[in-house]
Amino acid sequence: MKQLVLHYAPDNASLIVRLALEELGLPYETRLVDRSAKAQDSAAYRQLNPAGHIPALETPDGPLSETAAILLWLVDREGRMGPQVGDPARGAFLKWLFFLSNTLQAGLRLTFYPDKYIGAAAQDQAQLRSHMQGVLVGHLQLLEHEVQAGHDWFGGNEVSVFDYYLACCLRWCALYPELNAGWFDLSAYPGLQALLSRLQDRPAVRAAQLAEGLGETPFTAPSLANPPEGSAL
Repeated sequence: MKQLVLHYAPDNASLIVRLALEELGLPYETRLVDRSAKAQDSAAYRQLNPAGHIPALETPDGPLSETAAILLWLVDREGRMGPQVGDPARGAFLKWLFFLSNTLQAGLRLTFYPDKYIGAAAQDQAQLRSHMQGVLVGHLQLLEHEVQAGHDWFGGNEVSVFDYYLACCLRWCALYPELNAGWFDLSAYPGLQALLSRLQDRPAVRAAQLAEGLGETPFTAPSLANPPEGSAL
């Protein structure tokens, strides 16, 4: 069987996929996508991910992109880390997985990179960022309510791809943008905070810490990545 190959940049969305691969115990190789050299825009990388986003995962079924799609492919292929087809919980799992992808993470991108969406005027960027941070607080309140609902696939006894996806998003809430990261207070979401505390001690997280230079408390008190190769920005 063809080896899984994760095309990644440190502390990017590829981190979510790395955590899932580690948790599943799957053998895989990594290929650095050097953001400092804009390798994500190269013709070779665009063959794997036409949108030029990170990550891409080479699989026996061909290259996959889009984080939620990769995670769902892993869940279905391995029969773990999420409800399977036919499970009554599958619908809710899918709904909230795509909420992370299409709503929460998309909102984070607007907050972190307003210049990509609204132009160069600093005042306009600040207004967009401030507005989106208020919107994101609302999203996080929904997730805080949901984690306390007792889903097996969200903060349950078995770690899910959803747990890791959200943990990375919360890490980035705390870190970025660097000069305006104070809008996020993890203690305001005790259910989510408890989830991050449990995840942080798992072997999969330890492996990702070493591979991507994430520091000792990557979820509960994160610091900027200091990776052994590549750049997070």
